[in-house]
Amino acid sequence: MSCPAPSLRISVPSHFQDKGSIMNHGDSHCATAEDDADGNQQRPLTLERVEKETKNFKSMVSHRLKKHCSCTPKKAKSKILGFFPILRWLPRYQLRDWLLGDVMSGLIVGILLVPQSIAYSLLASQDPIYGLYTSFFSSIIYALLGTSRHISVGIFGVLCLLVGQVVDRELALAGYLTESSSSSISGNDSAILLAGQGNISVAVGCDRSCYAITVGATVTFIAGVYQVLMGLFQVGFVSVYLSDSLLSGFATGASLTILTSQIKYLLGLKIPRPQGWFTLFKTWYSLFANLGNTNICDLVTSLVCLLILIPTKEINDRFKAKLKAPIPFELFVVIIATLASHFGHFNTDYGSGVAGDIPTGFLPPQLPMWSLIPNVAVDAFSIAIVGFAITVSLSEMFAKKHGYTVDANQEMYAIGFCNILPSFFRCFTTSAALTKTLVKESTGCQTQMSGLVTALVLLLVLLVIAPLFYSLQKCVLAVIILVNLRGALKKFTDVPRMWRVNRVDASIWLITMATSALVNTELGLLVGVLVSAFCVLGRTQQAQVLELGRATNREHYEDLSSYRGLRTHPGVAVFRYDAPIYYANQSLFKKSLYRCAGLDPVKEKTRRIKFQKKNKQQGETEEVQNMKSEEKEAAGKEEEVEAGATVTLMNSSRSIRSLVIDCSSILFLDTAGVNALKEVRKDYGELGIKVVLAQCSASVLDDLERGGYYPDQKGCDGGDDNKMIYFTIADAIYSIQSLPTPNGDYDKKC
Repeated sequence: MSCPAPSLRISVPSHFQDKGSIMNHGDSHCATAEDDADGNQQRPLTLERVEKETKNFKSMVSHRLKKHCSCTPKKAKSKILGFFPILRWLPRYQLRDWLLGDVMSGLIVGILLVPQSIAYSLLASQDPIYGLYTSFFSSIIYALLGTSRHISVGIFGVLCLLVGQVVDRELALAGYLTESSSSSISGNDSAILLAGQGNISVAVGCDRSCYAITVGATVTFIAGVYQVLMGLFQVGFVSVYLSDSLLSGFATGASLTILTSQIKYLLGLKIPRPQGWFTLFKTWYSLFANLGNTNICDLVTSLVCLLILIPTKEINDRFKAKLKAPIPFELFVVIIATLASHFGHFNTDYGSGVAGDIPTGFLPPQLPMWSLIPNVAVDAFSIAIVGFAITVSLSEMFAKKHGYTVDANQEMYAIGFCNILPSFFRCFTTSAALTKTLVKESTGCQTQMSGLVTALVLLLVLLVIAPLFYSLQKCVLAVIILVNLRGALKKFTDVPRMWRVNRVDASIWLITMATSALVNTELGLLVGVLVSAFCVLGRTQQAQVLELGRATNREHYEDLSSYRGLRTHPGVAVFRYDAPIYYANQSLFKKSLYRCAGLDPVKEKTRRIKFQKKNKQQGETEEVQNMKSEEKEAAGKEEEVEAGATVTLMNSSRSIRSLVIDCSSILFLDTAGVNALKEVRKDYGELGIKVVLAQCSASVLDDLERGGYYPDQKGCDGGDDNKMIYFTIADAIYSIQSLPTPNGDYDKKC
């Protein structure tokens, strides 16, 4: 701790300056006197305050511009290597030690991604081919730009849900019918519908599927732009404001919405996805209303797949330590179900919904639909925040586990370009995914070379294998989605434990989850952030002033109500406030201090004024012959009141004439906080009770100086005894006890 700058005026009485209590008036050093365990006075501590240079705003801006805009070969190389991290680790790649693990993890993740990419396309209201495109491009781009060695970037269920909600809303606004009736619309009819909405640029030959991916790609492009802009403005720190309980509650609430949205595919129902708020209730209402239209073929297939996948997933989880790689049961189920559907003619004979034609190769790049940007800009922002938060939290978690660091701002660039560039190739929003990242880590991944291997697997599917999934039933894809929600849904079993550990975090989790699931997914994220902020503010407003006592064997002060055997000092009370004092809690601080001290100076002053007025009125109404006796009696009462001014504060049956406020737990003061301390000092001073501060940090001392806590005028005796600040509680008490006992009202004597 350091002393204030020389301009900060902290003084002690002239008769006490030789005792080394604190800082002398004009000196640039300060001293404290403490007693050792034997009661002997130790040598005063001397500290010298470092003066802070006040930089001119113009010169500071000029310096920053020169720093960020100047270009040297060394700086250019550093920027390029920082923007493309692969250029740093690829030349140092340990081929013999890392290649096998990267190839194995890349192959396994690629195999798992094939059925999941097709399945999650359904959740995003897109055709299966676009899910494969999305996983392919994101794997390559993150391998080039990402700083995490382990996370797997691709399709994530929560983001697919958010994108799908926007796509369905825009399809309805564009005049498209529901998915069940889309087959009856020809390309020309769709073009007429689009032309009616002013979207002539993509109208010709653009059917419902084409318009759906156009909306999805536009949302993805805007979300990527948001993320890159946040990286440019160095706002990667925003991820720290999204707590684990908030993100977990949001993901769990969204998982309930995902589960509800997939029930219709399990039952083979063709009902539109509801829009707006309370979609969970609307969806279940539609499900029960159309329950009689259940497709028995889809229902039986769904039950069989669930009976296979749920136990096998549990086997993978239970024996993951013994298995070198998880068994790809999802891929086996997809292959068997596709063969059964193809040879059993489930689509033609039983009306079961299938994936349909999945073309091979790549489509030419296409620009986003600029006219859609005003409609989806707000949705894209929430998608960008969720995608970035999930990616950064996972990358930091695995980096900490394996002993390396990640750059949050570079992660923002990486995930941003994973959305911007693929959006031109008809892809939708991506982020890191926990389940695939865990598989990637457990199968020996060492670098993002495994992401390039995954991209090769997906490329093989896109060029050769994709058309073979034509007969794959949609109910099988829905089962894959539901089975992968087990991790998020298991969080409900952790609620009792979370409640026991921390009720505030558990409340944030419950509120965020309930809002995301029952009201609206995007609103759940906003509500979670607001609730988290209010919980932090609420904790500062719940702080109470505590009275401190001294330990018997050393100069250490703690809360009297928490520890036994603490001693108090005669005539002096020590208080501590464990929170910053600012505009939102300054009134609560004063109330808590007055309550803990046992005296509200404002009320006491009001009582005295009323008492004096009453005595004056009584003196005016009395007869002249009785005036002398009445004046003597009133004078005696006033003397008693003034004599008791210094001992009016009764705390635990003690008469207290001085207060010491321990500021060690006060992180900062704003203008309202400084004014609150001024008012406390002034109000108690008018009653003859001295208030001093102790153990202020350097930043708090600066706040006090800027707030004018140290006035220039002297006290009544020409000294500065009413403006004392000490570096230790012991110095403050020793100084106060060395002062002569004041008598009477301070302001009156002035």
